[in-house]
Parts: sequence; C-alpha cells; structure tokens
Amino acid sequence: MLTRSLIALCCFAAPALADPPQIVGVEMSGSRVSVTLAHPDTGWDHYADGWRIETEDGTVIGTRELLHPHVEEQPFTRSLTISDLPDGPLFVRAKCSVDGWSDSRVALRR
Repeated sequence: MLTRSLIALCCFAAPALADPPQIVGVEMSGSRVSVTLAHPDTGWDHYADGWRIETEDGTVIGTRELLHPHVEEQPFTRSLTISDLPDGPLFVRAKCSVDGWSDSRVALRR
C-alpha cells in the first residue's frame, strides 16, 4: 500500500510537459522573415519566447527574441530582418521558456 502511494505521489509531482511551439507559417520577403507560431502559452511561467534562423549544420544566422507571453493571441506572427542571408538551405527553429529549443525545424523557402 505504501509503495502504491509513493508511486502515485511521484506521478503527480512530475512536471507536466506542454506541447513545443509549432511553426505554422514562414514567409520571406527580401531580407525580412516572418514566422507564425502556435503554443499553449500559460503566462509568464511558460510561453513561446523565440525563434531563430539556422543553416543546415545548425549555425545560427539570426534570432528573434519574444519578450512576453501571447496567451490571448494564438497563433501569432513576428518578423526579423537579416541583411546577409547565406546561400544554401535555411531552417527555422522555435523555443519556449520551459522546454528550450525544439528538436524540430522547418525549411525556409526562398
């Protein structure tokens, strides 16, 4: 009985993992990149707090920091201007304040 109670307590004490930020749209116009994200922001304790453009090998070209939660604005779009985009494939990766950078990324079509 004690063992079951301890197991149950451990399960309830484990942090709940939210879905990672989803990149639902990427548009490019000249050197301006606009990214639309969706994330179940809960407020200052857990929200999508950035996205970045990176090369195929993971080299970061530019980062768009998001300074506040978007609880009432989902999905939402923010832009970044990069003056020197390198040749070759580029990707967008999103981040949240709790789980960090997502494992998945989306190809930037030019």
